[in-house]
Amino acid sequence: MAAGTKAGARALGKGDLALIRELADILRDTDLSEIEVERGDLKLRVSRQMATQMVQAALPAPAPVETKAAPSGMAPETPAPEAAVDFSVHPGAVRAPMVGTAYLAPEPGATPFFKVGDTVNEGDTLLLIEAMKTFNPILAPQSGKIIEILVDDGAPIEFDETLLVIA
Repeated sequence: MAAGTKAGARALGKGDLALIRELADILRDTDLSEIEVERGDLKLRVSRQMATQMVQAALPAPAPVETKAAPSGMAPETPAPEAAVDFSVHPGAVRAPMVGTAYLAPEPGATPFFKVGDTVNEGDTLLLIEAMKTFNPILAPQSGKIIEILVDDGAPIEFDETLLVIA
């Protein structure tokens, strides 16, 4: 804290120094960075620089994967990797029109609206998205069979996230 006088400004007295100390205490106690007070012809601004702290989390290194060597002359037994299906490009993908929380049933503990393998008709309610305390029904854009549900009940969802797929 520095107190100086400008041309035309009055010198600080003992009462003013006590006020500066009091303001500094307020800064410290409230985590404020600046306080400005004006009393008559006295104008005080007390500020402090906030220390920034950088925290870096150290993640443990992944554990090494142990592989068994196949006996000589034999190919190692490795299961064929399943081809990952990208449902986001499926023509029957139903996408989230908003950010919110997905609910697959009309209320907690109730039977879900639909499950994988069920047939739906265009306009049927597939799930609800809660956004800003409003439950918005997500309707089937087409008739067909639900082949995949990609969200969990009560899960947060993002805009344009693929929710389920109808074929």
